[in-house]
Amino acid sequence: MKTKGSTNKLLPQQREELLTTLKTRFEKNMVRHKEIKWEDVQEKLAANEDKLWSLHEMEQTGGEPDVVAKDEQSGQYIFFDCSAESPAGRRSFCYDLEGLESRKEHRPKNNAIDMAASMGIELLTEEQYHYLQQLGNFDQKTSSWLKTPAAIRELGGAIFGDLRFGRVFIYHNGAQSYYGSRGFRGVLKV
Repeated sequence: MKTKGSTNKLLPQQREELLTTLKTRFEKNMVRHKEIKWEDVQEKLAANEDKLWSLHEMEQTGGEPDVVAKDEQSGQYIFFDCSAESPAGRRSFCYDLEGLESRKEHRPKNNAIDMAASMGIELLTEEQYHYLQQLGNFDQKTSSWLKTPAAIRELGGAIFGDLRFGRVFIYHNGAQSYYGSRGFRGVLKV
């Protein structure tokens, strides 16, 4: 994981393996990015070592990141975790540090907000989660913490989403809760 003040760069072999994986996934799932060309994405990635490192972290924790859109204003490509289920390497976490510290016993090993920050990504918002679900069927057996509005978080809650019965559901829990089937999905702009 990234430590404050450090520069994380991939080894040449890791870089090539990641780019090959991303290109293969990109070509296999053109429905997610119909009007985007891989060459343009690769050019952006080549100029952003830190973002490549973040994508590597997403991949290593089971996220299967893929391009889902291009921000026309900034020119950035938007990557979401596109694994069928919430990334396996990011499950069983509380929502944030405050939630984690409020647990008296049976603490999980981490929290979603801090792990995402250490990876250089952010949790999907509710709107982004709905957009992701238009691209396929995700979280049919798991659920994913979502970036929670401040008003909800101030009251001790956090939101998460899943897909059940052909429909996206957004729920709430206490931010200190954690489950083996709940992880988090990230977003990265390159």
